[in-house]
Amino acid sequence: MSEPKTGVYPVYENQFKIDITGGDGSTEGNNKTIADMESFSVAIDGNIEEWKPFDQEGWTRRLLTGKSITITVSGKRNVGDPGNDYVAGLALKTGEEATTTLTWTFPSGAKLVLKGVVSVTEWGSGDSTNVAPLNFDIASDGKPTFTPAA
Repeated sequence: MSEPKTGVYPVYENQFKIDITGGDGSTEGNNKTIADMESFSVAIDGNIEEWKPFDQEGWTRRLLTGKSITITVSGKRNVGDPGNDYVAGLALKTGEEATTTLTWTFPSGAKLVLKGVVSVTEWGSGDSTNVAPLNFDIASDGKPTFTPAA
């Protein structure tokens, strides 16, 4: 067994796979990389409840009561790549048809498995000399599963 990776790393060492059947990601053959993605960002939102009890003499108390994650991915449209075709095919879908599972493998070997709603935000547009884009958000639908590196 190899040792977990430590130290700094290039961002491309993060790896993403999407379940192209809309499933739960448990069948490895259904999980495909999405070719030609160039960048991603992660937003973690927290729901914070606030209250001002008398015993705190005007000071606010707070408790984090909920979370959500949205991963925004930007890249190029690559016709014929199973992962890229799957995401592009979600552009006009709604409801459960736009829900699938994304597996994010960190350079350390840790994994985040996220059931989420996919919202395609840019789909084949641009200047005549551009490469067609494919950009999307995947917003968590329920609690993701995080497995630390071995």
